[in-house]
Amino acid sequence: MAELLFWIAGGIAALAAVLAFYRVVAGPSAADRTVGLDGMTIIAISFIAFLAVIADRIIYIDVALVYGLVSFLGVVAVARYLERGL
Repeated sequence: MAELLFWIAGGIAALAAVLAFYRVVAGPSAADRTVGLDGMTIIAISFIAFLAVIADRIIYIDVALVYGLVSFLGVVAVARYLERGL
């Protein structure tokens, strides 16, 4: 039963990734594209965590954590650029 729920959650995350990719491509402004890209990185982090559970490898959680930190710094840099410029 738990395995079925994992696969359903993976399918929902894949659908969310497609919708976030659409926001990146069709976003009317740079801020919309940034939000879509941030959403895609959050979904990628959830995929990495999903893979860690399925493969029973704890090291993937560290990879997801580092990816999340780098993503956060990137979004902060882009937001600062969009608001005031560098």
